[in-house]
Amino acid sequence: MRYAARVDKNQKEIVEALRKAGAHVIHLHQLKNLFDILVAYKGNFYAIEIKDGNGKLTKGELKCKEELEHVNCTYNIAYNVEDALNIIGV
Repeated sequence: MRYAARVDKNQKEIVEALRKAGAHVIHLHQLKNLFDILVAYKGNFYAIEIKDGNGKLTKGELKCKEELEHVNCTYNIAYNVEDALNIIGV
């Protein structure tokens, strides 16, 4: 049995702020061992993992982060709206 991926409490607020800033947000949190959202903004894509509080990356998320960084892609972590907006340069 596959359990539903846990969605951090602040995900809705962060996604709403990104969309309000003009970004397109694609939810990926249901895919195991990946990041939560893919954000398209001003011709760029951003892989963003959303964490609330002091949330730590799971082993699968850490592996994804390492694999993306190995090919010179950035794995971003947003703990709040300010982090998310800073990631996309707003």
